[in-house]
Amino acid sequence: METKKIRVKDLSVFYGDVEAVKNISLEIHEGSVTAFIGPSGCGKSTLLRSFNRMNDEIINCRTSGEIFWLEKNILGNDIDPVLLRRAISMVFQKPNVFPTSIYENVAFGLRIQGIRDPEKLDRKIESSLRDAALWDEVHDRLHDDAFSLSGGQQQRLCIARALAIGPSVLLMDEPTSALDPIATAKIEQLIHELKEKVTILIVTHSMSQASRISDQTAFMYLGDLIEFGDTEMIFNSPVEELTGQYISGRFG
Repeated sequence: METKKIRVKDLSVFYGDVEAVKNISLEIHEGSVTAFIGPSGCGKSTLLRSFNRMNDEIINCRTSGEIFWLEKNILGNDIDPVLLRRAISMVFQKPNVFPTSIYENVAFGLRIQGIRDPEKLDRKIESSLRDAALWDEVHDRLHDDAFSLSGGQQQRLCIARALAIGPSVLLMDEPTSALDPIATAKIEQLIHELKEKVTILIVTHSMSQASRISDQTAFMYLGDLIEFGDTEMIFNSPVEELTGQYISGRFG
């Protein structure tokens, strides 16, 4: 029987009186890439932030429904959002490297976890940079300023920083929207390799990117989940007419 990693049940998210995500239910497979697509303002990023409770930080934002992960409702009052975010990490639209060295960027979360031993830090940092396909490019300048890296390298550094703390799930919100085609291709290849280790949820505006990298695709429109299924089915034979119109570029 196939493992279900994350189960969303009747999830709604409100900003004040505005319902940005409307009563969504879906199941996300372990060890897969799930893409969320749809026009701007359809609720994709709001939904993504629900998975590690980043919406908790937004004034006047409230959530109803449940998200089950490891058979626990992660929206429950007994869940510590800080601990949750160690297990469900996030990479944002623009690289948000810290104003310190490449090494210290990756070490940041490890130090918070209490890892102080230099040899252990070195090993974890190397493995994380390797996992982010960055080690070969930076191994001889780990103590250089992180801002000396290109935009694509900075984004992979952010991925390495997220991976260093050993998450089970990686959330990615438009991770290549600020990058050139070459850097984008590297991130896409990285996503393909990483799904062997982590479950990936990605918001993207790029139809071609979603079709290339994801196993499942969710199409959202005005806060509603219009259609969700295998990516090949969504792109080649969608059930809903609205999905077909969006995929074919007739709106959005």
